[in-house]
Amino acid sequence: MSIWKRNVSVEELNGHLVDTLGETLDIRVEQINDDNLVVSMPVDKRTHQPYGILHGGASVALAETAGSIAASLIAEEGKAVVGLEINANHLRKVTSGRVYATASPVHAGRATQVWDIRIADKEGRPVCISRLTMAVVDPVKK
Repeated sequence: MSIWKRNVSVEELNGHLVDTLGETLDIRVEQINDDNLVVSMPVDKRTHQPYGILHGGASVALAETAGSIAASLIAEEGKAVVGLEINANHLRKVTSGRVYATASPVHAGRATQVWDIRIADKEGRPVCISRLTMAVVDPVKK
């Protein structure tokens, strides 16, 4: 049984990343599974720190993107979600390829959501573990 309250495609979700940090970093939604969402990002000159390895801030941007997209898909109709807090533990260096963030819900309340985001390399080895807390709010006007 799926946790998602909205039925959307990977293509539709990727369309929402146009003209955002997600597009700049080539972040892509890869899969929508019954109980998690998988998003990827390249490890290259855009996401490296000066030592040629994945920048911790890029990992956090990937984690927040994955968690935010997932949170929006379980929010009540007519509500929006915004980040309140994020933390990250960086576990392994990566120098190239793509990394994959899997966002899974820990808590899905009316006012807040908490997401566990696990980032792994292409071999499935853990790279970063993040926890994201989201506020469920009335829609923000652009």
